[in-house]
Amino acid sequence: MTAPLRLFNSLTRELETFEPIHEDEARVYTCGPTVYNYPHIGNMRAYVFADVLGRMLSWRRYKLTHVINITDVGHLTDDADAGEDKMEKMAAEKAQSIWDIAKHYTEAYWADVKALNIRGPMKQGEPEAAHWSIATDYVPAMIEFAKSIADKHCYELDSGLYFDVSTVADYGRLARAQTEEGEGRIEAVEGKRNAADFAIWRKTPPGETRQMEWDSPWGRGAPGWHLECSVMSGQLLGFPFDIHTGGIDHREIHHPNEIAQNQAFCCTNGLDDPLNSGAKLWMHNNFLVERSGKMSKSAGEFLRLQLLIDKGYHPLAYRMMCLQAHYRSELEFSWDGLGAALTRLKRIVMAVERLKETAKAEPEEQPYSPPEGVAVQALKDFDAAMADDLNTPVALTKLEEVTTIKKCPAAVKLGFVEQMDSVLGLNLAGLTRADLRLRPKGATIGEAEIEDALVRRKAARAEKDFARSDAIRDELSAQGVEVMDGDPLGWEWKLS
Repeated sequence: MTAPLRLFNSLTRELETFEPIHEDEARVYTCGPTVYNYPHIGNMRAYVFADVLGRMLSWRRYKLTHVINITDVGHLTDDADAGEDKMEKMAAEKAQSIWDIAKHYTEAYWADVKALNIRGPMKQGEPEAAHWSIATDYVPAMIEFAKSIADKHCYELDSGLYFDVSTVADYGRLARAQTEEGEGRIEAVEGKRNAADFAIWRKTPPGETRQMEWDSPWGRGAPGWHLECSVMSGQLLGFPFDIHTGGIDHREIHHPNEIAQNQAFCCTNGLDDPLNSGAKLWMHNNFLVERSGKMSKSAGEFLRLQLLIDKGYHPLAYRMMCLQAHYRSELEFSWDGLGAALTRLKRIVMAVERLKETAKAEPEEQPYSPPEGVAVQALKDFDAAMADDLNTPVALTKLEEVTTIKKCPAAVKLGFVEQMDSVLGLNLAGLTRADLRLRPKGATIGEAEIEDALVRRKAARAEKDFARSDAIRDELSAQGVEVMDGDPLGWEWKLS
């Protein structure tokens, strides 16, 4: 019997058993990127988490609809509704069209999604994959949404249309704003009725022209950032839907504002019933912490996935690093930690490669062997770990256990590994040890030169000229190449 799927609801601050609103379906919305710059690896942790959640729902045989938005308009330089539009600002800095900026960074985001083996844009025959919605495609719907709530919940100022948070019950409950001072970072705008009131529509200031602006009943301008997610989630999933995810930073302002809009649009009451928030569960992954301060995009050069690749780390080592921590725990990034995650991934890949070789030599049909029962139990333990609020650290150990079971057919173990990896997403069926041997960007020696050096070293060892053999090894080591005697791979890049 499978364990009930229990997930932590940020709105109630409790673990809750997942019970879908629509029978055998799961409808999920994830706050996606604002495509004004490259995503940093902290951003990508949110999408690894959301991908694992979606994979777990697919594993439990739910028909999954997973929407992730692309914000290409409206998000300001301060998440608390202040500052310049991020997209307009970057377009001005780069002297490019805002549409070209959006296209470039959207494609960069999708490249990172692919590199991390996050299930990509939905294709025919792949109902479980994610669907990305583009904010500018929904501006007419945003205007209609705003019109439907304006009379009862909004008021107009010279700068735009604002939502009056006092018109809905329990504003800020998600953030615990009453006790955690969650309103302290919100922009002070002259004329606002309440400090927490936020923009639904921002008018283009007199004398200015934006690259992205539309006509509306409140003047020419652009939608507020919070409005976008309410409209796209409601349009594509319907209110109420099952799960809304995002980074923990969204829990303080963005998601409470979404909830307020959803309450206004659906004419619902207070949040004692979580369904009134628009989603039944609100789930948030914790921060990735990097002590040097290079996580922030405002710092100039920041930690993005391509930097990890340039240093010789396979992107799935970062996915492994994320899986080794519970999604609700802070995860500290360090190069040593990433190296340890890569080593662990290598060991698993090597174990799977050995199983593949052994399975080739096995007869197609084998009698039942009691150790298969051990593998079945490991699969049940894996399922129980994932059902316990996506406990990926424990689930990983169960996958590793399966590869080491004695007297169990390799083909059987491979089958269990494949099932587990369908949830963890490490691509163990296709990943090879050689794939993990990425060339660092700064490497000056080529693979042909390395292979030639190893041939010369092998000849020296055959002649018992160990001094020359050691010298060749030292030369390779100085250029970032680690020689691995007795290993079929032979060598790999040495990361310092």
